[in-house]
Amino acid sequence: AFERHTPGEFARDSAIGLSRGFWDFYSQVYFSLGLPAAARYLLLALYVLGLAAALAIRKYAYEPMYIASESMSPTLYLGQRLILDKLAFRSRAPRRGEIIVFRSPIGEDHESVKRVIAVAGDLIEIRNKEVRLNEEKLFEPYARHTRPDELLDGDNLGPLTVPPGGLFLLGDNRDNSSDSATWKDPATGEKIYFLPLTAVTGKIRGIY
Repeated sequence: AFERHTPGEFARDSAIGLSRGFWDFYSQVYFSLGLPAAARYLLLALYVLGLAAALAIRKYAYEPMYIASESMSPTLYLGQRLILDKLAFRSRAPRRGEIIVFRSPIGEDHESVKRVIAVAGDLIEIRNKEVRLNEEKLFEPYARHTRPDELLDGDNLGPLTVPPGGLFLLGDNRDNSSDSATWKDPATGEKIYFLPLTAVTGKIRGIY
């Protein structure tokens, strides 16, 4: 399935909207109150500082995003707007079960959203769509199979041990997701089972 999660594009549009909102407010106050020159300059400085602070927060801390595919359905639905927390993994690695945002490991020009299934040192295996973690069946109330009677690419793999600095990720909509079970190197065709931690950009937070 084609993945197109685009926090960067949505943030760009949001930033434009934010700057316009700041300017509309500033211009109304600036031109309607008849303020002296000193007060107008102070108001302009506050406008610039406020806009810079808002844009810095979006770039380095929290960024709005939207879901542009059904690979995480039913947990995250198509068109849902969420917050990308870019600070969540500054001091720790992602944990099992967390929903993260990351740069594509197969060269796609967008970021994707998936669930962490296994972390470094874990033994992961999939047999007939059933995920086994460290030799035990994984309880997954969030997972959905839209084609339960078909064996698809990635429905059987492993067992594999997640290497240091790696993550094994799956979409909740298992039969309609490009993830660790199906990724292939576009140049060689070889399977890519693990996402490097360096490709992680943040964690999904609440809706807005």
